[in-house]
Amino acid sequence: MVDFQTILAGFGDAFSLYNLAFVLFGVVLGQFVGAVPGIGPIMAMAIAIPFTFGLDPLPAIAFLVGVNKGGLVGGAVPAVLMNTPGTPDAAATAMDGYPLAKQGKPLKATKMALFSSVTGDTFSDIVLITVSAPLAVLALKMGPIEIVALMIFAFSVLAGLIGNSLTKGIIAAMLGLLAASIGQDPENFTPRLIFGYWDLFNGLALPSVAIGMLAISEILHRMSEAHGNMRPAIIAKETGNPDDQRVTWAEYWSCRYTMLRGAIIGTILGALPGIGSTAAAFMSYAMTKASSKDPSSFGKGNIHGIAASESANSAVVGSNLIPLLTLGIPGSVGAALIISAFMIHGMQPGPLLFENQGRLVYGLFGAMIMANFVNLWVGQLGLRLWVKVVSAPESIIFSSALLLCFVGVAMATSGLFGVSIMLIFAVIGYLMASFGYSLVIFIIAFFLGPRFEKSIAQSLALTNGDLTQILRSPVAVLLLVLSVISVVWFLRKGAQEASD
Repeated sequence: MVDFQTILAGFGDAFSLYNLAFVLFGVVLGQFVGAVPGIGPIMAMAIAIPFTFGLDPLPAIAFLVGVNKGGLVGGAVPAVLMNTPGTPDAAATAMDGYPLAKQGKPLKATKMALFSSVTGDTFSDIVLITVSAPLAVLALKMGPIEIVALMIFAFSVLAGLIGNSLTKGIIAAMLGLLAASIGQDPENFTPRLIFGYWDLFNGLALPSVAIGMLAISEILHRMSEAHGNMRPAIIAKETGNPDDQRVTWAEYWSCRYTMLRGAIIGTILGALPGIGSTAAAFMSYAMTKASSKDPSSFGKGNIHGIAASESANSAVVGSNLIPLLTLGIPGSVGAALIISAFMIHGMQPGPLLFENQGRLVYGLFGAMIMANFVNLWVGQLGLRLWVKVVSAPESIIFSSALLLCFVGVAMATSGLFGVSIMLIFAVIGYLMASFGYSLVIFIIAFFLGPRFEKSIAQSLALTNGDLTQILRSPVAVLLLVLSVISVVWFLRKGAQEASD
């Protein structure tokens, strides 16, 4: 579907000094915000999207990918030094990273996290580049009926895997679809749910909703939990022994099977919508501990525990883009933000993207590979700097983030109306998170809403409203049956957990 000349042209576009500069900036920013507990790469990506409007599509998306990749590396720094993960993905890293730092080996722990993170990330990127184009060819054979069934299946899996309640997950998805229906009816071109505000005729602005729910609501949540408390002190002190400040080749090579296992787990789970990097990190850690000859050493500073966690959570980044690029379905909030960047720059993720924008897709692949090497280089240079970053006062961090949110949305939406929408969804996001409703499902449903509605309309037109026509599509029937099975399974699982 994509010829070899297009692939070479795409990689040639990526490996330019102009794109390298944006990848470098994204990685540095990602590692910086990852090292600050409470911020994280998702919030940084949400804030950064409006500032990419004036860029060409490739550097804009490569910049966001760099932020995402760098954030996972940076998240390990406070996990190791303070036992306070900068991102949820790094929680498993802290289990062995922090004890190793207490032994006077903080640089060994952070460097092991860096090397294994880059290793897992590179592995998943290679898988993405290898399998995405063939999967896109298969996806092109799917019609509107199959797409509707696929999205129903995705929603059922997401609702069950994310959060503690299937019911709350389904409600969050319905609310996201409801928010997506605000604006112009795609069939009749009449206004819906605008309540006299004609600024809503074209729908809710993506930056307003994403930044409000993911950035502002998280800042409100963190501020409500702070209660004036200071950050915990960094207790990691170096021993002075040069061997304790580096990872030797023998130590890295001894973890090769651990990192390979983690990379495979992260790649598989990342390709499945909704599971995420945190689950991959803990699953890899558990399997590594179970297969170890000395499981009692885990939790006491074993570098295999660090390698298992970081290789798995970083491998999710590349494989998360497999369902996004091939089916147009984001598997995580990070992927949902990248899909919004695609749409802002006039592109629709999905199987046709390879046919219509093949050069751009392979340019993105080249930028991802380049970001891994930049991540390794910046990480080795910046580890000592990020130690100072983790102790920055939260008052400065959150006030700066709020300012960037307001400026970014005002620029993206050309006025204060978009800022008002952002604040409304910040409150909605804060309340939903407080009561246990998943913001991840809401955001993904919001992004998929227009395509879901369009596919339903096309399916009804093709079948003349006769739902029995679905039986003529074995793929759609299989996906709908799997949706029912997944809902029943998650309900039974929830009931068993409640009884226990």
